[in-house]
Amino acid sequence: MARFPSAWLDELRSRADLVQVVSGYVTLKKNGHRYWGLCPFHGEKTASFSVDSERQLYYCFGCKASGSVIQFVMDMERLEFPDAVKFLADQLHMPLPQMEDDPDYQRRRSQRERLLAANKDAARYFHQTLFTDAGKPMLDYLKGRGLTDSVIRKFGLGAAPNQWDALTRHLTELGYSQEELRLCGLTVVKDAESATADAPARPRRAFDMFRNRAIFPIIDQYGNVLAFGGRALGDAQPKYLNTSDTPVFNKRLGVYAANLLRKERHLERVVLVEGYMDVVSLTQFGVTGVCATLGTALTSEQAKLLKRFAPRVYLSYDGDSAGQHAILRGLDILKAEDIPARVLDFPDGLDPDEFIRRDGPEAFSRLPALTPETYRIRRLREEHDLSTQEGRTEYAKACAVILRDLQPVELENHLQELMVHTGFTREVLLAQIGQTLPAAAAAAPRRPAPRTSPSADAEDTRAEELLISLLATGQLPADIATGEDFDDPLLKALYNDLTAGRSPASLAEEQPDEPSRARVSRLLLTPPSESTDQSIRMAQDCLNSLRRKRAQEKLKALMLTINSLSGEEKMAAMTEVQTLNAYLNRLKSAKG
Repeated sequence: MARFPSAWLDELRSRADLVQVVSGYVTLKKNGHRYWGLCPFHGEKTASFSVDSERQLYYCFGCKASGSVIQFVMDMERLEFPDAVKFLADQLHMPLPQMEDDPDYQRRRSQRERLLAANKDAARYFHQTLFTDAGKPMLDYLKGRGLTDSVIRKFGLGAAPNQWDALTRHLTELGYSQEELRLCGLTVVKDAESATADAPARPRRAFDMFRNRAIFPIIDQYGNVLAFGGRALGDAQPKYLNTSDTPVFNKRLGVYAANLLRKERHLERVVLVEGYMDVVSLTQFGVTGVCATLGTALTSEQAKLLKRFAPRVYLSYDGDSAGQHAILRGLDILKAEDIPARVLDFPDGLDPDEFIRRDGPEAFSRLPALTPETYRIRRLREEHDLSTQEGRTEYAKACAVILRDLQPVELENHLQELMVHTGFTREVLLAQIGQTLPAAAAAAPRRPAPRTSPSADAEDTRAEELLISLLATGQLPADIATGEDFDDPLLKALYNDLTAGRSPASLAEEQPDEPSRARVSRLLLTPPSESTDQSIRMAQDCLNSLRRKRAQEKLKALMLTINSLSGEEKMAAMTEVQTLNAYLNRLKSAKG
């Protein structure tokens, strides 16, 4: 957050009207001073999602989702804070602060917009060509793979005709320069060649990158066409041709079908496959949350992107040797990013497309989702000769390394199988793994967990929270309270920020975790009263209650120690007792 000036962020929030942004995802209806709708973050039938246009905050009374317009974009688009800020700034045509003084910024931004537009027009051309005579071989290929018209249109699949420069000529006629098409990776440009003794001069030539191929547009989560994958017909090589990195595309950063992932809510897992056709085929059979890497092994950047869409990833690579090695690398990447993973192990060396077309979606749903440890142990078993003592020993040692970090309950699932395959006893295997017998721990006497009682300060906390809600309305005099009226550290910080002029949206936005953000949003969103006079009376009641209790506690502590004092210390304590009694009498009179 620190990289963006606070004043610039305040301007961004004020320009990005929260009601308008949320309405792009949720149908809102005004009721009183708020807007209400069905929460986009959890399934519900009764609207509990509220948006306050004045405070620019949202809060769901069901799942407690909450925050500012930036937080909403982060959650809906699965973006980190800087990316959500850039997303909003782009929508509002606000230059980023570090770019305001960059004379080349507008040129780069304009170039990006032109390249994305060229890709979009190319995708439209490919898709239209698919349903012409020039695209018939590609359409026949896709139909032969069992694809329906519906799924073909869903993914925007297309055809590159068997011509040298059909796309280049088409896009040139639309006004794109040859250099723009080269930067997109759509056109290959060969420089002119001078004449030699053996050959005449050859002029500069430009021809299409994709020819005689079925086309798979690569679209990001925002709907931008970034690049293309082309599948050759017959035995032509390479089988798949992909756009190289361009100013708008980096194959390490995205996944195929990210645009469809973004539209799917409440996903429990992402199914990551290797190929475009796997994604299309599984989707046609009703499998949700499917995507593919873009011709590379899984990268940490892609893993972080997937984490935005679902809490866990199911690796569903091909059953051949290359696919199995890719799974092991993928598990390492996901573990490094702290993303829970499972492996769908396909039988008979099949890939996901082949399996689901052979056995159907029900069989796919019944595939066991193997834990990383289970999958790694299966692979180890294939690498060791368990018919020999040496093989069993090395296998046991290799498995012990994998199982070392497991909890006892998880470890128990593997011990019995390992005993059968290796012949070693439970005690020996546990010693190799580096753990003691779970039975020893189980035999230890268990002490009941201490029972917690409700906080004695709950009433004070409620009073402090109400005071913050009243301060957030802007109806109270600035000097009605002080920071010393708050014991709760979060509430004290909110008081200091509110009186310093910070906006409620910015305060909710900067909270370090979801519970704190939900608490702050709820307090700053809730107007306790409709009139200024009532707000002031309620604030005075809160302050009187808090100050009276603190004074009584201080008086009680003094009375317990005063008899043990002497001389000047005792005189000072007696004077403080009188002062506290007088203060309590004033508070009592004020209440009356």
